[in-house]
Amino acid sequence: MLLSAGMSLVVFSLLLFTYYSVWVIVLPFVDSDHVLHKYFLPREYSVILPGIAAVILLLCIGAFTAVVMWKNRKPKKAD
Repeated sequence: MLLSAGMSLVVFSLLLFTYYSVWVIVLPFVDSDHVLHKYFLPREYSVILPGIAAVILLLCIGAFTAVVMWKNRKPKKAD
């Protein structure tokens, strides 16, 4: 079960990387009336989507760090 989950994540990442690489690197050199363009989103999204993903990732890392710090805090000693 665990192996299939890991393998599916690897395959998904490979497909996503290939799609994004073709979209960003190859597509600008292909004529705009070519049939290949209908399989990809408009070029503006190639910057917007990774930006949104980066913001979400940073928010998750910050939330995780805040939760860990909150759970590990020690009460102050009263002298």
